[in-house]
Amino acid sequence: MKKRTPVYISIIIILVILMIAYNMFVQDFSFLSSPYFWITVAIMCILAFIQHSLGDLIENQKFQKLSEEDKAKYIEEKNKPYFKGLYDSAVKKQSSTEEKDILIDHGFDGIMELDNQLPKWWLGLFYFGVVFCIVYMATYWTTDFANPVSEYNAENKEAAIVHAQWLIDTPPPTIDNAEYSADNIEAGKEVFNAICITCHMAGGAGGIGPNLTDNYWINQPEKTLFKNVFNMVENGSPNNPAMRAFGKTGELSGFDIQNVAAYVYHINQEQAPAPNGAAPQGTVAKWEK
Repeated sequence: MKKRTPVYISIIIILVILMIAYNMFVQDFSFLSSPYFWITVAIMCILAFIQHSLGDLIENQKFQKLSEEDKAKYIEEKNKPYFKGLYDSAVKKQSSTEEKDILIDHGFDGIMELDNQLPKWWLGLFYFGVVFCIVYMATYWTTDFANPVSEYNAENKEAAIVHAQWLIDTPPPTIDNAEYSADNIEAGKEVFNAICITCHMAGGAGGIGPNLTDNYWINQPEKTLFKNVFNMVENGSPNNPAMRAFGKTGELSGFDIQNVAAYVYHINQEQAPAPNGAAPQGTVAKWEK
């Protein structure tokens, strides 16, 4: 007669399975505050106690039919701690007599096969995996659980909300409060390559638009180079309609303009002029620092 699993182990297993199942369908742990979850737990625990009580009755009837020797062995096994029993069954080695009883009548190259029973822990994991797979597939096809598209859309929506709140808390720079920062150069280069490179060419060497790496400027409404570039990108050029007002049209935000102004300042003040740049246009600028 085999030793049965204690009821508290069954209740722990039930609780773990219910939490996994609820989490798959609800997709967070808010169900822990739901009365429906705890009602389900209570019902399952009651059923576990009923099943365990019925098992006790059947066990007592079987116990009465055992011989005195088998009764003593069973009592000894039952008094052994549950987890120690699991460990012993996992590492148990058969005696020579036991091996003869489970020896399969075939072999190869002197190696004989034993008809061993699979360990309980292995069977438990296997059956748990089967149940988990069924529940997982049911939630995958009937809910948004583990669906990469749904997860992406949800995270993208959350990111948009966070970004919108960030814009409210952090207004875009204006020409009055924008400042040069070397940290903005790389971001400004990306904006430049996406918007400005068509006219000003790579590295600001100039083409249809003026060379941005020399010290000659057609428009000089501001006293500093950084603010001058910010003004041109935001308001456009009064002398050239091709240089449109990217800021006023909404094509670029204040952050984008601040970044691209940092990049133009960098290639003009912190790098040597483009070796094959376009011919100078405008007059020599005397920028304030």
